[in-house]
Amino acid sequence: MKSWITLNELRLHAYHGVQPQERLCGNLFILNLRLAVDISQVAETDDIADAVNYAEVYDAVRAEMAQSSRLLEHVAMRVVRRIFLQFPSVEEIQLKLEKLNPPMNADIRTAGVEIDCQRNECMKN
Repeated sequence: MKSWITLNELRLHAYHGVQPQERLCGNLFILNLRLAVDISQVAETDDIADAVNYAEVYDAVRAEMAQSSRLLEHVAMRVVRRIFLQFPSVEEIQLKLEKLNPPMNADIRTAGVEIDCQRNECMKN
């Protein structure tokens, strides 16, 4: 059985972008996560110590989003690697990171990146 923990539509104000104004004023970002985790033990024990704590995942995401980057690809991979390092039971991560109303002279709601990464793929040097 494959099981997933999800955090959907995390809304974070952050300072990512190529333009200096983006890194000065910031923008709103939406982040979605799916974490592949074997939940069989915690499903039996009902003990938070056996689980991937959603609040701790959020704290890890928020910490990485607080570090300014020029490119969303860089931010997204930092988030993925942080989660893999901090939560050893996570085996796969699907992440979607979107910037609302990106400054590109277009009528566009969001632009972003998606990553689907196994632990052994994304943690290589």
